[in-house]
Amino acid sequence: MFGFRRVAETQERYPVMKTEAQWRAQLNPAAFAVLRQEDTERPYTSPLNNEHRPGIFHCAGCNWPVFSSKNKFDSGTGWPSFDRPLNAQSVGIKRDTSLGMARTEVHCAHCGGHLGHVFDDGPILTTGKRFCMNGVAMTFEARPV
Repeated sequence: MFGFRRVAETQERYPVMKTEAQWRAQLNPAAFAVLRQEDTERPYTSPLNNEHRPGIFHCAGCNWPVFSSKNKFDSGTGWPSFDRPLNAQSVGIKRDTSLGMARTEVHCAHCGGHLGHVFDDGPILTTGKRFCMNGVAMTFEARPV
């Protein structure tokens, strides 16, 4: 990959913990690269970027609910974007300096899977945040929200 710190090599503990072999067996190669190796999918490649139905976005690694369609917006970046997570227990954040710059990484609070990053260039009328997520790291459940 690109020299990213692998989630499987961290000392952090989560409710869902699996070996690298178990994650590889469960996830397709693209989802494994993003969720467990902190890779980034190419922009405009995820069908979830164009998902506009009411529903909940879940972590593709453990099915933990992470974002609501109510908070999704078109950022024009090519990745599914949200102005906030579903709730305070949905995601975790931590400092990421892997590319020689300081960013804030967003991960699933239940399995530690890398979801994307959060930036301060979101809608100013709501939170001002842009949670820029990798679509391959999530699944979508259409339902009333």
